[in-house]
Amino acid sequence: MNQLDALKQFTTVVADTGDFRQIAVFRPTDATTNPSLILKAVQKPEYQLLLAQTVAQYRGRAPDEIMDRLLVRFGCEILSIIPGRVSTEVDARLSFDANATITRAERLIELYQAQGIHIDRVLIKVAATWEGIQAAGELERRGIHTNLTLLFSFCQAVVCGQARVQLISPFVGRIYDWYKKSAGAAWVEADNTQGNDPGVRSVTQIFNYYKKFGIATEVMGASFRNVGQITALAGCDLLTISPDLLATLSATQAPLTRVLDNRQAQTMAITHLTYDEAGFRFALNQDAMATEKLAEGIRAFCTDAVRLDQLLLAA
Repeated sequence: MNQLDALKQFTTVVADTGDFRQIAVFRPTDATTNPSLILKAVQKPEYQLLLAQTVAQYRGRAPDEIMDRLLVRFGCEILSIIPGRVSTEVDARLSFDANATITRAERLIELYQAQGIHIDRVLIKVAATWEGIQAAGELERRGIHTNLTLLFSFCQAVVCGQARVQLISPFVGRIYDWYKKSAGAAWVEADNTQGNDPGVRSVTQIFNYYKKFGIATEVMGASFRNVGQITALAGCDLLTISPDLLATLSATQAPLTRVLDNRQAQTMAITHLTYDEAGFRFALNQDAMATEKLAEGIRAFCTDAVRLDQLLLAA
């Protein structure tokens, strides 16, 4: 059994790509997209017709509506291939506007439903700012399920659990990147692999906390830099993995065993926490890595959203 098939015994495997032709190769259960992945996909020759058709059909509509219709078009194509759910992201430029996030999320769901897609097959991705988490909590109360992204800190995970969001996506690789860059010449790679990897430690802490206190929010590790980070999180609820790393797992025959375990987490001595807005903002501020990576991630997604706008206008 290759490592990809072995991983599927413990963890729901999710494809992290907007290229639905790649998705079909690895047979994941779910798939995730974001503006950067969609931007990358629509610049490939095989997807330019899809872009042109969407723009032609809705020419004259507001740019944000055309973008949402393009995202849903990709999502519908992906859902025709996978058995599970697709994550579609609200425009990152709304990351600090809870009401606008709710409005945009509801439109995305309406567009999916107009294509005959059941609401339970879509996760609306929202940045894990305070405003984003509050918007996600309200969406969940309205029956719309959410995926909180750009999650780097434990306090973000705690508040997501309080809001009873469906799923969170802690970013393993970006946490690893920050600590490696911060350490500079003092970084010793051999001392920061597998369970000692700072990104792996972050997801492990969140997973154990959720299982200890019966928090139903699903944990989906994301943003991997190497296969070792993935295998160190075998047993996590879900892992969203790029096509390159899916291919590596598929080609590897080495043994793979469960690392994270619900029952073991329930026996751990862990303190239960709650945060109000002030407490959350202070805890996030005290975490230099999370503060920097959250802001950086939002900026990057905003930049790619603008580039996608420009492509739509030029089509």
